[in-house]
Amino acid sequence: MQHQKILILDFGSQVTQLIARRVREAHVFCEVHPCDVTDEWVREYAADGQLKGIILSGSHASVYEETTDKAPQAVFDLGIPVLGICYGMQAMAHQLGGKVEGGHKREFGFAAVRARGHTKLLEGIQDFATPEGHGMLDVWMSHGDKVTELPPGFKLMASTESCPIAGMADESRGFYAVQFHPEVTHTKQGAALLERFVLGICETRPDWIMGDYISEAVAKIREQVGDEEVILGLSGGVDSSVAAALIHRAIGDQLTCVFVDHGLLRLNEGDMVMDMFEGKLHAKVIRVDASELFLSKLAGVSEPEAKRKIIGGLFVDVFKAEAAKLKAGNASSKGATFLAQGTIYPDVIESGGAKSKKAVTIKSHHNVGGLPEQLGLKLLEPLRELFKDEVRELGVALGLPPEMVYRHPFPGPGLGVRILGEVKKEYADLLRRADAIFIEELRNFRDDATGKTWYDLTSQAFTVFLPVKSVGVMGDGRTYDYVVALRAVQTSDFMTADWAELPYALLKKVSGRIINEVRGINRVTYDVSSKPPATIEWE
Repeated sequence: MQHQKILILDFGSQVTQLIARRVREAHVFCEVHPCDVTDEWVREYAADGQLKGIILSGSHASVYEETTDKAPQAVFDLGIPVLGICYGMQAMAHQLGGKVEGGHKREFGFAAVRARGHTKLLEGIQDFATPEGHGMLDVWMSHGDKVTELPPGFKLMASTESCPIAGMADESRGFYAVQFHPEVTHTKQGAALLERFVLGICETRPDWIMGDYISEAVAKIREQVGDEEVILGLSGGVDSSVAAALIHRAIGDQLTCVFVDHGLLRLNEGDMVMDMFEGKLHAKVIRVDASELFLSKLAGVSEPEAKRKIIGGLFVDVFKAEAAKLKAGNASSKGATFLAQGTIYPDVIESGGAKSKKAVTIKSHHNVGGLPEQLGLKLLEPLRELFKDEVRELGVALGLPPEMVYRHPFPGPGLGVRILGEVKKEYADLLRRADAIFIEELRNFRDDATGKTWYDLTSQAFTVFLPVKSVGVMGDGRTYDYVVALRAVQTSDFMTADWAELPYALLKKVSGRIINEVRGINRVTYDVSSKPPATIEWE
């Protein structure tokens, strides 16, 4: 199926992905590409007739500097709607004959914008009206420069006291631009504005739906793989689990999953993974118990980055050994020729951003490249077009249990980075049991106001093992046992996070159960640090 699409050109903003997520939430397919693509590339991208609109992202740069990026001229020549956001608005103004200058007063944070000009983009969209009847929007600003002179053909669409031109439009050409950021949740009507642009102005067909996407993805996998065989490293995490379920739906026994148990998983997690994939989906899964190997190599190592490297390196070694056996084949198998990975769209965007050097402090991702070359296998990445929330929707549509698909994030090194300092089997066993109690009670306790469980109300919650002992009293006896810390945060993007204000009754229940049920722990603390300055994980 060919989807109509929106092209997002990334000038290096930290929140460009949020634009794409909002567009996808409107059930419209979109892709993010670096802003320095050529005019020829843009024309070729639009050649199939499916491109319905273009969005220009924000940036940390200034458009009037000679070295900064401009939008390809083809963007304005295609005859399709264009929306500029923040720097994208300034680039549009600068390139189409307007004027951009450094502002005397910078705007970072909340602002009240007056909607003017009654354009199709903002018509009927407002948060409140002034006594004079002016429509107002509560928005999020992040800019120093501003447009000081409209390009020919444009009219004023929005303004603030410190930014007289906070929005502009040339409706005859379908060009719209706003100085604020509609993609962030702080702009209350931001989702409505972006939906208006992609559905109302661009008239894009809203056909990007995960339940419908399954048949499309299955056909694509079958076409790519043919009658060859695939190997996949199944970690038990959301991405690899959904990838495995989707590929198995497409090619059945041509897929073999390798599940490496490094001894640092959560309580009973290995058995749950096997029960789901081998028991319920009837997929071929090879379970490798490498816990003794991992724990022996971690002995005496306490530095967090060193632990991560050991765990990551050993995982690759163990997986490569199993892959070599499968690649060689046997009497009933020709051998694997594809390596499947749970790469998702943010990984692809971030890796592209790192290569083009457009974004500041952007990471490259381990899933993109590397291992396939080492193994001499072709790469299969069936989730590489999807965001995390779409992966979760797809998992549920494929029949995976919601409690598996909507689990909180779990680090690749597992409990190895939730045990502070040296990792020992004794510590991992204690932590597993304490963490299971915490998660169980989060699922049991409901918030009176919303009716939701506290597990659903927190974005990430876990227990940390502290390598210290404290004095306690149990019965008439003195104890000298270990301490654990509970951590629960709420966040929309994991870039910043607030500690969750869990009910005292919940904390009391969790603390009591851990101390009474997990022999070896006699003190429970709760982490009330936000990010920043702290990080979400302790290591």
